[in-house]
Amino acid sequence: MKQTWLKTTLALAVSAISTHSLGNGLAINEQSVSGMGTAFAGRASAAQDASTLYGNPAGLSKLKRTEVVAGMAMIDAKVDIDDSSAETHKGDMVPLASVPFGYIATPLNEDWHFGVGVYVPFALISDYEKSFGGRYKGQYSKVQVITLQPTLSYQINDRVSVGFGPTFNKIDGKLTSKLNDGALLGDGDTSVNIKGDDTAVGYNIGVLVDVTDQLAWGLTYHSKVDYTLEGRTKIGGGDGPIFSQFNGEYDAQLDFTTPESVDTSLTYKLDDKWTLYGGATWTRWSRLQAIVVENEGTPSILGSTPLAEVSEEMKWKDTWGFAIGTSYQLNPQWVLRTGFAIDAAPTANDNRTVRIPVGNRKVFSLGAGWSPTADMTIDVAYSYLRENEAKVNQAATEMSAGNVSVEVAPGYSATYKNSAHGLGAQITYRF
Repeated sequence: MKQTWLKTTLALAVSAISTHSLGNGLAINEQSVSGMGTAFAGRASAAQDASTLYGNPAGLSKLKRTEVVAGMAMIDAKVDIDDSSAETHKGDMVPLASVPFGYIATPLNEDWHFGVGVYVPFALISDYEKSFGGRYKGQYSKVQVITLQPTLSYQINDRVSVGFGPTFNKIDGKLTSKLNDGALLGDGDTSVNIKGDDTAVGYNIGVLVDVTDQLAWGLTYHSKVDYTLEGRTKIGGGDGPIFSQFNGEYDAQLDFTTPESVDTSLTYKLDDKWTLYGGATWTRWSRLQAIVVENEGTPSILGSTPLAEVSEEMKWKDTWGFAIGTSYQLNPQWVLRTGFAIDAAPTANDNRTVRIPVGNRKVFSLGAGWSPTADMTIDVAYSYLRENEAKVNQAATEMSAGNVSVEVAPGYSATYKNSAHGLGAQITYRF
């Protein structure tokens, strides 16, 4: 059987992950605004506040008092589409998005610390116009993962701490796309609407070492998370003799794994004013080689059931991201931050889709922290992201039934130029 006509639309989690956060591929980086100011350089080695629970669980051992952190980042993306193979190709397809987070951490005794965090590791919302020329490959996408992470850290000695936290993850999403009903004696487009959700458990583990009084090194491992998304596929609007047979709802299931990652970084305190940060992150995107969706109750046409099992090749590759940053303690109340990061895309021109049109990116960040009292700190940060040109070239999709094959999803090609502004704020209160 040739490529089936729901091939791209049934990628319930993979095809609709963040394209314009400060992380690449599926990743969201906005779990800390104090870290955002240095482009997340030093995330595994600089325990600035309770948000270290995500960056490195071992960093909780650095906190002297109970801390509560609450914050949010806003992402405003701009997408320009050029060289489109279709007449309609507006680029304004990512609405203003918010990424909230919150943490609480407290010492249990001199050696043990406990904390709980809630954050968003993966998310996307994209909404092309109804007449978008690539609507047969993807039109609307919304996916969100919310994670709850209880964490313990233990200070082994004056130099070494370790931390561990299980993650309880909830994923839900909605995808829509169109099919060319006119290809099979119909009139207009058939809509495909998919919803699904699941919960799954993973873990984060970290180690933090004070190599010297000035130099700290950290290493954090974020585990893979295995999901089995269950939901429904709804097909409607088909008025031709073939597509009209598919109108209705079908149970759908997709096994999907988010990849593990390793984050390592250094923090070096030059003097009482200047601190330097550097870090690297490896992500095992190569886990995403293909996806397979299974549907129940799909109709049979000419002896075949083209919707019973749907697969799509991804062919993603492992990537490295790098970041450097610095902070300057202007006075006891104010600290200023800046950073620069580069992050490779896991996709290439031959497998990039309209849902994930990401390219290699560069991020420049500025930030500041203001502590009006010893009990409270307010952090703000701004980041500008720009990507290299990303080419999309998706082939036409055919539906096969018996010996008949018909093109029901025309191909689409275009060049994407993506950029984004990020603005974040958080407040830390200690008691």
